[in-house]
Amino acid sequence: MSLDLWQRGCERLAAELPEQQFNTWIRPLAGSVSVTDARDGGGPTVVVRVPNRFKLDWIRSQYAGRIEALLSELSDAPVRLELSVMPNRAEAPAMPLRRSSPVSAAAVAVSAMDALGLAGYGPNGAGHELPDGRSEVDPVPRHSSPRPHAPAATTHRLNTALTFDTLVPGRANQMARTAALHVAGAPGAMYNPLFIYGGVGLGKTHLVHAVGNALLKDRPAARVLYLHAEQFISDVVKNYQRKTFDELKAKYHSLDLLLIDDVQFFAGKDRTQEEFFNAFEALLTKKAHIIMTSDTYPKGLVDIDERLTSRFDAGLTVAIEPPELEMRVAILQRKALAEGSEMPEDVAFFIAKNVRANVRELEGALRKVLAYSRFSHKDINIGLAKEALRDLLSIQNRQIGVENIQKTVADFYKIKVADMYSKKRPASIARPRQIAMYLAKDMTKKSLPEIGELFGGRDHTTVLHAVRKIGAERTTNPELNQQLHVLEQTLKG
Repeated sequence: MSLDLWQRGCERLAAELPEQQFNTWIRPLAGSVSVTDARDGGGPTVVVRVPNRFKLDWIRSQYAGRIEALLSELSDAPVRLELSVMPNRAEAPAMPLRRSSPVSAAAVAVSAMDALGLAGYGPNGAGHELPDGRSEVDPVPRHSSPRPHAPAATTHRLNTALTFDTLVPGRANQMARTAALHVAGAPGAMYNPLFIYGGVGLGKTHLVHAVGNALLKDRPAARVLYLHAEQFISDVVKNYQRKTFDELKAKYHSLDLLLIDDVQFFAGKDRTQEEFFNAFEALLTKKAHIIMTSDTYPKGLVDIDERLTSRFDAGLTVAIEPPELEMRVAILQRKALAEGSEMPEDVAFFIAKNVRANVRELEGALRKVLAYSRFSHKDINIGLAKEALRDLLSIQNRQIGVENIQKTVADFYKIKVADMYSKKRPASIARPRQIAMYLAKDMTKKSLPEIGELFGGRDHTTVLHAVRKIGAERTTNPELNQQLHVLEQTLKG
């Protein structure tokens, strides 16, 4: 059996798949396929070696079944497809064919949504703090000759503990992780730039570090740099004072992958925005990849030049949301195991139900429970968890009341608290009132009739309508979803 079988299979796949998908994932495999003849009455085996495990996982989940069925049909015998990862080489592996035309935003979203459910929280903590000390990043060396193959390990500033292997699956950031896997497997090919937004402590930093670590594992010679937006601001100020902007350009314009956290810090800093715009354009021109994080979506950024925000929004923008209950439980149990302890499921559910703001707070609660158990020499149970977290639970119970929610929402939307229980019905008032009702039902133990009474004696069906309407809309309206995240985190302190 020759490679003709693979060639014929590819011709069939090319007719079935969108051109961009075929060129990115299937066509580059042609040079790494081997076919063994049938043995003992069985069919042939097709062995395909791919450059890295991210491409392997993606091809296996998205295309392997169809490839195997096609090859079996063409050979009139069962064909077994084997996928394996190529050994690491000093040189970076060849990149898949680049797209010849831009894909639509809808196609990008559909492609990402079709991926398997994966997420972005880890046992070492989602959204880790920056490495201690924000001194200037070591400049990337400039070379007139080809780049050296040895990685500059001290300059990338990546936390090597934050990888895809340490991520916990969950629906909350399925799309963000799917897009990150695409970038790690084929940087520069699609989703460029990748803009990830969400509240604090949800795993944005973990995800960008995972991409950088994956790329360096696959391509040790790649020039990768992670930094916080404040570090870029510091570099601009320093080079402005020294009049050494050529050094600034040499550092940032020569990268293969730039990972930058919290770009909202660029607000109001015109010279910083100008230099970042220049770096942004230079990197995209050379097919380098840019991943940014922010606490809000691009159009929600304040005091940032429109030409920057329009470019932020030109690639793929994805949100990371607070983890759902089951995911919070999984994070707690995995983190507890990493700490050498076992977390009973009922205790994990108790903590997860009471700590919902973000993963960082969830891990803080876990550390309190584990420490209390060790110091008191008691087994972990719900009673011990209540005792260990009594201050946290007391603060939550005291802070989150319907009146507090009404005031917080009124302040956020710049209306009067009295409007919450008035009979006024213009959209500028009715909308915040419905949002406050939704939050009251979600964050307090009040019944629908009790909530209605606190909103000016409204009927419980009015509250139920508001809860259902806002709950459904937050799943399809990114702007509303982000506003709700901000309100929830404000209310939870």
